[in-house]
Amino acid sequence: MSVSVFNRCWSKVILETLVRQGVSHFCIAPGSRSTPLTLEAVRLQNTGRAICHSHFDERGLGFFALGIAKSTQSPVAIIVTSGTAAANLYPAIIEARQSGVDLIVLTADRPPELWECGANQAILQQNMFADYPVANVNLPKPNADYSAQWLVSLIEQAIFQQTQQSGVVHINVPFAEPLYEASENAIDRHTWLQPLQRWLSHNKPWIAHESQQQEVLMHENWDHWRTKRGVIVVGQLPMEQSMGINAWATTMGWVLLTDIQSGVEPMTPYADIWLANQTVREKLLQADIVIQFGSRFISKRINQFLQTFKGEFWIVEQTQKAVDPYHHTHTRFNAKVHHWLRAHPPLRQKPWLLEPLALSKFCAGFIEQQVGGNLNEASLAHHIERVLPYNGILFLGNSLFVRLVDALTKLPEGYPIYTNRGASGIDGLLATAAGIGVATNQPVVAMIGDTSTLYDLNSLALFKNVTQPTIIFVINNNGGAIFDMLPVDEEVKDRFYRLPHNGDFSQIAAMFDIKYAHPYTWADLSSVLKQAYTRRKTTLIEIKTNPNDSSNIYKRLIEQISHAVIGA
Repeated sequence: MSVSVFNRCWSKVILETLVRQGVSHFCIAPGSRSTPLTLEAVRLQNTGRAICHSHFDERGLGFFALGIAKSTQSPVAIIVTSGTAAANLYPAIIEARQSGVDLIVLTADRPPELWECGANQAILQQNMFADYPVANVNLPKPNADYSAQWLVSLIEQAIFQQTQQSGVVHINVPFAEPLYEASENAIDRHTWLQPLQRWLSHNKPWIAHESQQQEVLMHENWDHWRTKRGVIVVGQLPMEQSMGINAWATTMGWVLLTDIQSGVEPMTPYADIWLANQTVREKLLQADIVIQFGSRFISKRINQFLQTFKGEFWIVEQTQKAVDPYHHTHTRFNAKVHHWLRAHPPLRQKPWLLEPLALSKFCAGFIEQQVGGNLNEASLAHHIERVLPYNGILFLGNSLFVRLVDALTKLPEGYPIYTNRGASGIDGLLATAAGIGVATNQPVVAMIGDTSTLYDLNSLALFKNVTQPTIIFVINNNGGAIFDMLPVDEEVKDRFYRLPHNGDFSQIAAMFDIKYAHPYTWADLSSVLKQAYTRRKTTLIEIKTNPNDSSNIYKRLIEQISHAVIGA
């Protein structure tokens, strides 16, 4: 039996199983040991059943796949070779696990006889991602003693676990040499595949799982609780679940606190700022009930409110994951938010607390006054709607800027917003934005900090693949300005936290053949964007700002609002 042919047969079964489970994108890093998997993925692309992407940097590739999976809401497969290539996927695997995004990681491996004996590029890959995957499949070296039916069933069971708990499936696939020169006719006619011929001729899974029918029932005491004083807090949500929350809360007369990741238009925007006011916060804490939709709130003040609140607490969350870091005694509804709203009709009543609306309106003018009319980090966050195309997507990185947007912006309801707030790291932010752009084929505006950009420079190469106008805003405040909020000695802060780089990004853009602009005013920016949106390519726009300006504005807003006197 030809080893190279059987390696391909083994890979064919694995990838055919994945395609039948909804995988249509394969993200492939270069490497020799993964050749059987790579060539089978290419064969799927050649027959129009899959799309293959490639990138030379496995860490970026993992986040590129994450972006595709986020935007398509379908599992995406990643193929890498053996050794540290696999280890470079760890940050993306962590983010996928934390944010519930479906990735299927296929790591090619040396065969067991080459483990722990000094063989080149052989590391311990079985279970190498510990508890982060929802399923680990450690395959043996391809061997005809294992039936093809067994292999299909094993892979399908792992994917079924992923449908029950979103996250990562890790499949470790050892291959012995030779890896090349296997004809496709020899693969397709191999006797080992004969029991699967009927399955291979139809695009159906091996096992048919009936979907669970879960009806959302009204809480038995809803007629009581809907007459009480309530607060709705809305965190990160899928877009389809955000519709109707604002109208529902308005009808109830309840206070609505929203995160920028929710996609819900706030009734009382700038909550991160006005919640700094102790008078209003204490009145809000008099609520009888808080209902939390979604999770992972950016705002420090909203998190402090949730931590302090001791009353009746309900959580509506479609996954099985725990999403309450403050460990309230609470009622949990495992349901999609819009289904829950339909099962819990609102009672029309007047608002029970008027101060948040008054303070929110005051904040609008006060923020405008503090931010000013110059083009800088804070004004860009406050007026972010000015730079967004009507049919586009916004991707926000993890830095001071995402906090400024959450605190200072009022976006229209339903505008698509993506973040990597699962682990809130700066790994792969550019790569994720590129994956979203390639998968959706829509204009993307990515707002990334300068340190985050430097950390993911290799991923700028991925933007050659976008076919719609794409804008990368690099907010250059000369280092990690988020650390300006810390009470640390300035000299220590600069050397060990901020790490100023004293550079710009013009030559970096040129290196990756990306259009570059450095506007100084809003008029300049308007002109740059007008040109950028006529090109189906990427433009990198660098916004330079003084290192402490935006953090000082943020701190000043919070400080002054905290002392504002609210009329009786």
